[in-house]
Amino acid sequence: MPKLSGVIAAAATPLRDDLSIDHGKLVAHCRWLLGDGGCDAINLLGTTGEATSFSLEQRLAAMRAVAEADLPMHRFMVGTGASALDDAVRLTLAAKAFGFAGALLLPPFYYKGIDDESLGAYVETVIDQVGADGLSLYLYHIPQNTGVPWPIEVVAALAERHPDTLAGLKDSSGDIAYSTDLAKRVPGIDVFPSSEATLGMAKERGFAGCISATTNVTGPLARIAWHQAGTPEAEAAVAAAAALRAALSSVTLVPAVKDTVADIHGDASWRRPHPPLRALNDTERRTLRDALAKTEYPRLFGR
Repeated sequence: MPKLSGVIAAAATPLRDDLSIDHGKLVAHCRWLLGDGGCDAINLLGTTGEATSFSLEQRLAAMRAVAEADLPMHRFMVGTGASALDDAVRLTLAAKAFGFAGALLLPPFYYKGIDDESLGAYVETVIDQVGADGLSLYLYHIPQNTGVPWPIEVVAALAERHPDTLAGLKDSSGDIAYSTDLAKRVPGIDVFPSSEATLGMAKERGFAGCISATTNVTGPLARIAWHQAGTPEAEAAVAAAAALRAALSSVTLVPAVKDTVADIHGDASWRRPHPPLRALNDTERRTLRDALAKTEYPRLFGR
């Protein structure tokens, strides 16, 4: 199976009135992201996808819906991290069985201060119980949410022991020094920062692309930034994508992404996040719209 690279959207998840996942709209959005949305691949059920707000059964059902929708599964990774080890194992087993190109694993995030040996042993247990054959595992580094980082030493040791299984790491810390050091010290894995702004430096720093919440919106720009790297067009696209990302970050990010996707698709139901997140209020929506109006958003989507 080809390795994941390039512009990867951390896909938002549409909800019905009863807070269940709308599989039909999720599949349609994924199809759009891989087409006119400008993305090379999709990270399903990550932080932007509100994965940890859903039950195991809800996550498995969403994975099945995507896997059975005649979508190119070699262009999908899926979040399989969970607080309970057995849940993480079951989700990772399902990712492999459904044909996802990668499983994105959070660290065990309830207990803090976990030592390096215990973190490594956790991943070893997941690999042992899932089975290494056919498994491409990515680690998810988002310490501002989990309180548990993936130290580079742990990643390096796991990569040495499991070179055919540990495929990469998604770095949502915002610490470019961490991403750069990781790519340099563990060259056998693919490193994905979480901002389109890094696409302009990706080749020189050894990044495999980016996995970003805002590529639900910035994908057409990010595509130029990645696939035309080194050209004036790419440089302009990086700047435009960064400005659009900043506009989306002018209010709470996940509700802002969902509100903007609602505008793109002409479907207000997309505005609905899962508690404890809430939809933008009218003041926040005006702030967001004013910020978006000063970016490439109106040109890209005719708004």
